[in-house]
Amino acid sequence: MRILLVNWNDRENPHAGGAEIHLHEIFGRLVQRGHAVDLVASGWPGCTPETVLDGIRVHRFGGRHTFALRATGAVRRLLHTQPYDVVVEDINKLPLYLTRLTHLPFYVIVPHLFGTTAFAEASWPIAATVWAAERLIPRVYQGAAFHAISDSTRDDLVRRGIRRERVEVIYPGVDAVWYSPDAATARAATPTFLYVGRLKRYKGVETAVRAVALARATRPDVTLEIAGQGDDRVRLERLAGALGQAGAVRFLGFVSEEAKRRLLRRAWAVVLPSPKEGWGISNVEAAACATPALASDSPGLRESVRHGETGFLVPHGDVPALADRLVELAGDPALTARLGRGARAFAEQLSWDRAARATEAHLQRVIAQEE
Repeated sequence: MRILLVNWNDRENPHAGGAEIHLHEIFGRLVQRGHAVDLVASGWPGCTPETVLDGIRVHRFGGRHTFALRATGAVRRLLHTQPYDVVVEDINKLPLYLTRLTHLPFYVIVPHLFGTTAFAEASWPIAATVWAAERLIPRVYQGAAFHAISDSTRDDLVRRGIRRERVEVIYPGVDAVWYSPDAATARAATPTFLYVGRLKRYKGVETAVRAVALARATRPDVTLEIAGQGDDRVRLERLAGALGQAGAVRFLGFVSEEAKRRLLRRAWAVVLPSPKEGWGISNVEAAACATPALASDSPGLRESVRHGETGFLVPHGDVPALADRLVELAGDPALTARLGRGARAFAEQLSWDRAARATEAHLQRVIAQEE
């Protein structure tokens, strides 16, 4: 297959996250299986305009705030100069409505849609733009095939008007060789919990900070480590200070993959209190390290955490409920170990090779149906 792929970021972009891991893990494997992939993505100051990552030819246009304007022209030019079999748009920010540019088979990957959660992160005008743009997806992409990364995302698409038969759910994988337990890296001596991800208001990290403050009234040794960057860091640091928890909530900033793996292995559990995710990749990376997860019982997360088996789900935004789970794990290392064993068994069922093969087969069916 000759694939034209479009995503806001490639994995080298400073703003890359779980969606970019997902994209490169799958399409890098498709290149290894003999397919040709061109990726159109945004650039950033100092980046090279073209490169090859994981065998994918990457073409960078515009920047974080101009990509939506530049992408259409870039895709149009590539369509005119290269023979492709399918166009793939990964919608993990604003949809670009690229179906207007081609009669080729069209394939849409959807990690998750923001819906009203956009208003928890962005200013009203920007959030309204995102909300309105997503409302048009059923009409603009009515002839496309959809790849959802969770049942929750599929159900969201169906509720919005996409026909269920046009949506295939393909769960992401995890590198269970790299992310694995290590006898030489013991859990932290005191109950240490970990958030890994971008520091954005919509991620709900505030709930974790408040829960730690509440938990420490019962267990003063509970701490929270926060690994990641984002524009919500200053607000969260101020909140921790205002709650008298500046010493108990440690902001680590950007960490390398090796450092992240060590943090995951040391943690008693990862905490992901988001109102909505496509899947929750940090939950399964932690699971592969035999570390349980405490997460909101919200779309996507309720699929990457098996309640009572790989961790616990708590009502989203419920600070006392999350604090109770922190205290429960802090007081029961045997429970933490049992959940960790269940988490590792769950992670071993997931693989990027499986996800890539399923995506390859789905793409081939979509192309065959259009011939």
